[in-house]
Amino acid sequence: MEKKDLQPASVFHYFEEICHVPRPSKKEERIRQYLTDFAESHGLEYKVDDAGNVLIRKNASAGKEHLKTVVLQSHMDMVCEKNGGVEHNFDTDPIETYIDGDWLRAKGTTLGADNGIGVATELAVLADRSIEHGPIECLFTVDEETGLTGAFALKEGFMNGDILLNLDSEDEGELFIGCAGGAGTTAEFPCPMVQAPEGYFFFRVAVKGLTGGHSGDDINKNRANANKILNRYLTALMQRYGMCLCEIDGGNLHNAIPREASAVCAVPMAHKEDVRVDLNVFLAEVENEYAVTEPNLIMELESESPRREVMEAEAMKRFLLAVYAVHNGVYAMSQDIPGLVETSSNLASVKQKDGKIIVVTSQRSSILSSRKDISQAVRAAFELGGASCVTADGYPGWKPNPSSEILGIAVESYKRLFGAEPKVKAIHAGLECGLFLEKYPSLDMVSFGPTLRGVHSPDERMLIPTVEKFWNHLLDVLKHIPAKA
Repeated sequence: MEKKDLQPASVFHYFEEICHVPRPSKKEERIRQYLTDFAESHGLEYKVDDAGNVLIRKNASAGKEHLKTVVLQSHMDMVCEKNGGVEHNFDTDPIETYIDGDWLRAKGTTLGADNGIGVATELAVLADRSIEHGPIECLFTVDEETGLTGAFALKEGFMNGDILLNLDSEDEGELFIGCAGGAGTTAEFPCPMVQAPEGYFFFRVAVKGLTGGHSGDDINKNRANANKILNRYLTALMQRYGMCLCEIDGGNLHNAIPREASAVCAVPMAHKEDVRVDLNVFLAEVENEYAVTEPNLIMELESESPRREVMEAEAMKRFLLAVYAVHNGVYAMSQDIPGLVETSSNLASVKQKDGKIIVVTSQRSSILSSRKDISQAVRAAFELGGASCVTADGYPGWKPNPSSEILGIAVESYKRLFGAEPKVKAIHAGLECGLFLEKYPSLDMVSFGPTLRGVHSPDERMLIPTVEKFWNHLLDVLKHIPAKA
């Protein structure tokens, strides 16, 4: 199969086009220009709000003017992650896609199908004059991945639809009618530095090759957290050999399970070989614990040139023990929906900067009180370690409505097209739908999309056959939208 043969051709055409438009979160200027240029070239009405969200309108096809207005919605930004050693500038370079069997992938980077495939699908709908549909508004929001900024800033009256179809889900054949809310908790640990001791062996230890993934969708898959693994090894060295910490860095994005982490440390020269032996033993233990989910786990230890300064011992101890104690992963499962994670936390990144160590975490829950509880538990561990903490206001969840009219239409459409019952579910990841409901409480919503895997990591991939099923399902739903009251 070649990319020119992919179906539906229009969807893959626009997806390939936007892969050549840089669109990191908070840097959506070029993709926004692409969208407005598209609207102008197709003679479509559009507007841009103060936050940078774009809305493009398309009139109903002949005979469908009486139907309710549908908003098709996706976000224009993408998570920018790459494998170590890959040369790629997300601000300027295109995403290089390739076909791997039934999957579409990117060369060493995130693919951007989250949510580029939603954007491409909307563009294909807007460009195709043969589709049967009522009035359509296509909403493209900014900065979904790092703060839901566009959805937060959306003002009443910017869109006028009765139904919203969110195209940001990742499992074909599943219809989502609810999502978790979330908030981020950031801790700042003091990092006083003192003169490095004499007669010490300096080395760098690194964790690499982890699977990573989405901190919502993948948090229940028992994938290793690079920050946690590194911290576990460093804490053991501190307790056994009086280790000193010079530098530490791990993870990048608040909504991604960290795949890599590293630290520069020092131990008395007499323990130079001990740390290597301990690493081999430790790695064997961790490989056994994560034999299924982390087949490519690597830990490396290399000599480093001596550093002039190390972290003060008591501050280092407080930091390491706090990170060891803080919860990471699933906190509680839903009592209402079997298999759904209710509450979780992700130890996302650890960065050393300006005399501090900054630790970023994210908490999610479908129950607001539980989200506040896990955020407080995270704060408690960090504050006991001497950190100052801030928990952001966060974003609301989306409460499921099993009686939704558009849900019923989507279910019947799927059964009619494919002879199978779609799964109706809620998702632990955050969607913008909860924020839309705050400003448009009468919106009837459902979320669906093709199958994606490995999102928020360079292993991100899209199952090609599911794109056509998703497209056909969407077109059939648009054809059966109810009339205005």
